[in-house]
This record gives sequence, structure tokens and C-alpha cells, in this order.
Amino acid sequence: MWAASCLASCCAACACEACRSVVGGISRRSARIAYCGLFALSLILSWILREVAAPLMEKIPWINHFHRTPDREWFETDAVLRVSLGNFVFFTILAIIMMGIKNQKDPRDRIHHGGWTAKIVCWFFVVFLMFFVPNSLVSFYEGISKFGSGLFLLVQVVLLLDFVHGWNDNWVNRDEQFWYMALLIVSLVCYLATFSFSGLLFYWFTPSGQDCSLNMFFIVMTLILGVIFAIVALHPKINGSLLPASVISVYCTYLCYSGLSSEPREYECNGLHHHAKAVSTGSMTLGLLTTILSVVYSAVRAGSSTSLLSPPSSPREGLRQKPLLAFDKMEAGGEEEDGKKEAARPVSYSYSFFHLIFSLASMYSAMLLTGWSTSVGESGKLVDVGWPSVWVRIVTGWATSALYIWSLVAPALFPDREF
Repeated sequence: MWAASCLASCCAACACEACRSVVGGISRRSARIAYCGLFALSLILSWILREVAAPLMEKIPWINHFHRTPDREWFETDAVLRVSLGNFVFFTILAIIMMGIKNQKDPRDRIHHGGWTAKIVCWFFVVFLMFFVPNSLVSFYEGISKFGSGLFLLVQVVLLLDFVHGWNDNWVNRDEQFWYMALLIVSLVCYLATFSFSGLLFYWFTPSGQDCSLNMFFIVMTLILGVIFAIVALHPKINGSLLPASVISVYCTYLCYSGLSSEPREYECNGLHHHAKAVSTGSMTLGLLTTILSVVYSAVRAGSSTSLLSPPSSPREGLRQKPLLAFDKMEAGGEEEDGKKEAARPVSYSYSFFHLIFSLASMYSAMLLTGWSTSVGESGKLVDVGWPSVWVRIVTGWATSALYIWSLVAPALFPDREF
């Protein structure tokens, strides 16, 4: 046991030094990339511990499940939650430290961009410390993670709306026949994909001989919403376009598929995975990589935005007038370290909000890896499988629909306000 502990310590030290070297080199060009790398490392660590940490955690006396002996799956879930809690604490502390930074002459700007050896050591220490906290605290964190994950998904929806509106505005502002034709073609392709994909959903998730009214309701509702998007966007009193409506329709259809495919493997209406008793290592790896890329992309995009939580002195030039919300573009080269002592230059994005998004992303990733519940069983061994995952995806699709429709009708209902 002593030899194993020493070996684990040596491996951790080597890994920490390697990460320090890699992240240190990247941070000279972009701190955001380095934080993304650290976050991705935490997800990989969570997955590894979920697979191999149970035999070790069973020997830790203070990790127990209240008054009953926990099973192996409980330890796997608990390991993921404790790593996620450490990640959450680390990024939340950074978010608090970075509050109120207005320009790059603030001493805390150097903390955000540099000091990677100290930050990685602190991150490792905080994560390690979480394995000594009581179970009640971990259970409480698990509860609030469901709420935090919902906030993170809401941020993803806002990002998507900003992207599609920006895409449409960019092509329309070119005011050329070619780009108008491109708008029409892309819109038609998206709607064709929506209806074709919906047909596959009917085939996969409403098998004959089964009462699959719930799945039928989800699919039909998604189709109805897609038609409503087009009707509202093309209404003469609405300043809308078919491109955003079609893209949102595809996205809502994807969310419907994602939710239905997360149904338990033993559910008779899940024809896609019916009778599938196991998942291959390749599928698990692909699912984890997809999760990492999705979470990291959303976190860095949202965290780099200045519209939701702008530093008081940050310039907001070129803000696009479009429905609902808009995110300012990141300043080119805003993070590059040139070593010059210049006049107080405003920061290009809110450092505090950037770290806050990673805190929410930590909660979301923990829910994905634990199936949104400690009742793991067979589904808990898979990534993002179970009824909580189903409803999170479906409700996210409905929230996306509501926000998109609101982004269209709000300017018409309140013409005196800017959106």
C-alpha cells in the first residue's frame, strides 16, 4: 500500500510538471487556451477515476454512504463529484479574485495570465482536498449542480442565438444577390435536414407494437416548433429571416434526438439502443471527447463575451443592433504578452465571468459523467444516459424555442427599447 502511494505521488508530480510546461508555453499566447487545457484535464481525470478509483476509495474510512455500505457504482460517482467540486471551487475562487478588473495595469491581470506553476499546484491541491470533505457536502454540491448545469445550458442557448443572428446579419449586410441565394439554399437544406431527421426519430424511437406516446409527443412538438419558427420569422411585422429559423429548427431536432437517445437502454421505446447491454471503449472515448469539446467551446465563447458582464471601462464599439442579446467580438491579440509598459489598456473581456462559466461547466460535466443522478446502475456506467438526461435535453430544446421566438417578437412589442 505504501509503495502504491509513493508511485501515485510520483506519477502525479510528473504529470503536474508536464502540464506546467505545456500550459506555460501556451499561456504566453493565450491564457484562455491554457485554462481550457486545464479544464479538459479535469474531465479526463474524472473519467479515469470513475473507471479505476473505486477499489482505492473503498479503503478510505471517511468516504461512506451514511449508514449503509455503498456499492461499487456509488464510489465511481462519488469520485467524479469530488473532482468536479474541486474544479468548481478552483474556478470560483479565481472568479472572485478577478472581480472588478478594468485594465491590464491591474496587478491581478498577471495572476490571470501567468503564475501557471502555482495555479496548477493549487488546482491539484484543491481537487485532492475534496476527497477529505464529508459526504453531506458532496451531496449538497450534487444537488446544486443540477441548477448550475441548467444555467450553463442556458448560456449555450444564448450563444447559439447570437451566432445565428450574427451569421444572418453578416450575409444580409453584403447586399449581393449571391449571398441572398446562399441564405435561401442553406435555409432549405436545414429544413430538409430537420424533416428527414425527424423521420428517423419516428423510426428509431416509436417502434411498432409499443406504447411510445411520450416519444411521439417529443418528436411532434419539435416539428411543430420548427414550423412556428418559420411562420413568426416571415411575418410582415417581424424583422426576421428564414436562416436563423431553419438553424434553430435543426438544433432543436438534434436536442430531441440527444434526449431520446439518452433514454435507458432497457426502455422498450429506445429502438436505437434496444437490447444493447454494453458500450464499447471506442464509443465511450468518442462520447467523452465530444463532451470535452462541447463544454470547452461553450465555456471559452461565453467566458470571452463582454455583453453579459462587461468590465465598467471596457469599450463596446460596433455593438450589433439585433434581437435579444449580442456578444462583442474579442479584441484581436488582446491577451498577447508584449512586455511593454503602456497606458492603462482596458481588458478585452471579463476575467471574472470567464472563470464563472468554467465553474458552471464543471457542474455540467459532472452531471454528464454521472447520468445526472447517484442512482447509477447500468446507465451510470455510460456517459449522459438516464431519464434526467432525457428531460434536461428536451427542456433545453423548449427553452431554446422560447428564447428564439422572444428574440423575434420582443423588438415588435417594445419598439422603443434596444435589444
